[in-house]
Amino acid sequence: MKDIHIAITNDDGIESPGLRAAVEAVADLGRITIVAPTDQQTATGRGLTGNKQSRLERFDFPGGNVGVEAYHCPCSPAQVVRHAMFTLFREVKPDILISGINYGENLGNMISCSGTVGAALEASSHGVAALAVSKQTDIASHHNYTSQDWRGAAHYVRMFTNFVLNTELPADVDLLKVDVPEGADEHTGWRMTRLSRSSYYTKNLGNTSIETRVCDFKTRIQVLEDELENDSDIYALAVEKQVAVTPLSLDFTSRVDLTSLRDSLTS
Repeated sequence: MKDIHIAITNDDGIESPGLRAAVEAVADLGRITIVAPTDQQTATGRGLTGNKQSRLERFDFPGGNVGVEAYHCPCSPAQVVRHAMFTLFREVKPDILISGINYGENLGNMISCSGTVGAALEASSHGVAALAVSKQTDIASHHNYTSQDWRGAAHYVRMFTNFVLNTELPADVDLLKVDVPEGADEHTGWRMTRLSRSSYYTKNLGNTSIETRVCDFKTRIQVLEDELENDSDIYALAVEKQVAVTPLSLDFTSRVDLTSLRDSLTS
């Protein structure tokens, strides 16, 4: 039997309880290597940022999990994953990379901002199958290690890890984005969704001026049910309270006839 190698990362930092929950969910499925940012890197997208003089440093991962190696680096999640692909995983790539479990759902047209999704995209660009798993939490928890019941999200980490390890994904599916609603358990329904074109997160806007600071805006959730696509990730999680599973591709090309577009531009 093949020795399964699972890499795990996140954007909340190596000490995140969500990352620990992901590790515990799949610890018996294979050899685990954690490659995570040193600290909080929420909303860094796929940016390759951080201390360019840094390197992967060993981390004593709590819990005494046998077969778990852990490394951290003070860089963005995508940078950490990219560096690991050229160093730790230079000879043999992992069978799968799990990014998560993230504090806060990643939905709609802002997922390109997500460090959780960015890390999974980076792994995919190196030919590694990937999951980006996020748990719905209160916005106040997005930058703090608040106490959470991770059991539901961990169940789906394990489920979809097994699916990906045992099923070859179609050519245009480079990763699965999995968003788990608050209070989900093993009996919660899940369904395939597409990425909503709507914004899930927005800002509270008051009287603004050129003097308004970035930090003066407060993030809030906006779900306009009548405007949502009923097959979208936002609709599944926010309206139906189901686990939203969205296949994503590295190919960002618009789904349009290229010849027709060229003709319209040059006519």
